[in-house]
Amino acid sequence: MLVPLDIHKDKKHYIVEDKTSSEFYEMPEVCIDAIELINNGETLGEIELLLKEKYPNEEVNLIDFVEQLIKMELVSELDGVKLEKRDTKKESLGFLWLSPQIGKFFFNKFSLFLYAVLFIGNAFLFIAKPSLFPHYKDLFIFDLMVLNIPAWMVLTFILVLIHEFGHILAMRAQNLPTKLEVGHRLFLVVLETDMSSIWKLSSKDRNVLFLAGLCFDTVILSLALISQLIFANGSGIFLSIIHVVVLDTFIRMVYQCCVYMKTDLYYLFENVSGCYNLMENAQQAIRKKLPFLNSKVTEEVVFAGEKTTVFVYSIFYFIGVALTVSLFAIYYIPQLLFALKKVLPGFLLGLDSLPFWDAMLFSLQILIGMLLLLYSWRKKYVRR
Repeated sequence: MLVPLDIHKDKKHYIVEDKTSSEFYEMPEVCIDAIELINNGETLGEIELLLKEKYPNEEVNLIDFVEQLIKMELVSELDGVKLEKRDTKKESLGFLWLSPQIGKFFFNKFSLFLYAVLFIGNAFLFIAKPSLFPHYKDLFIFDLMVLNIPAWMVLTFILVLIHEFGHILAMRAQNLPTKLEVGHRLFLVVLETDMSSIWKLSSKDRNVLFLAGLCFDTVILSLALISQLIFANGSGIFLSIIHVVVLDTFIRMVYQCCVYMKTDLYYLFENVSGCYNLMENAQQAIRKKLPFLNSKVTEEVVFAGEKTTVFVYSIFYFIGVALTVSLFAIYYIPQLLFALKKVLPGFLLGLDSLPFWDAMLFSLQILIGMLLLLYSWRKKYVRR
């Protein structure tokens, strides 16, 4: 006997939800038929014969399949004996206080059209006014370096929170629960929205949820660019803050194209293609073509008809790497060199010097940021 399951058809296979643990699994049609026959009380021997007859080209082994179901804790009773499940209580998701109607206000047919118009408008502004493109020095609002990192952190936190609230509101528009978590992208500590319950939806409905953060980024970028045009002849801290907003939002949107990091656009690509575990399959294909990357190449496991999708993704994979290198060359490395040029002379001055303490506190801020990054890495990799 199996635990209560909810099964629905996806693009190429089926999504199976364990209603008890809210875990989701992708399975081919032969597995779904096996599950239905098990629930009907058929014996494993009878099921195997039926499936071999229906799927002559599939390798059917019911004993192995049931063992996999047991490992996934989808079997509640075996030969009249109830199986105990590990105590793996999933942390409850939140934001249920947000009404789905609020989510639908931000994510409906009209609003999605508006987001698309704003995105095209932003591209047009950058083409028509190249001076609007962010410069690496835009990060430095104040002459004292120690003030720039807190200012950047506060602005980035607010902007990332707005981005994640796009995902949260899109989730609530579908009446799904969610929560915020701390993660990282390369060396950046980031907030992440838990979208594990997204598999309850159809493939088409999931697309909006993946794009929701970018939709809110588009609005922020539009407002910031328009503000730059309005106050083009002005100066002061307000305009400096607007420049940081453009810089931060622009870089974050470019990062979404770096699909080798499983960004929002990666999940969109995966969802549209119906080819899941896309990154793992692509990395495996790349290692086969470039064996010097890894001395041991494992056997490729790709569903029939997915090789073209994996190949196309591999191209975008390398484009994403190129974009990352470009961001380092255009923004991060020049920012670091500029900061070092500003603070290093301060270390040569006495303790009673403001530049000395500016350099010391700035270095401390960098150290704290690195410790936060190490914590996020430890959480993701060591605690698996």
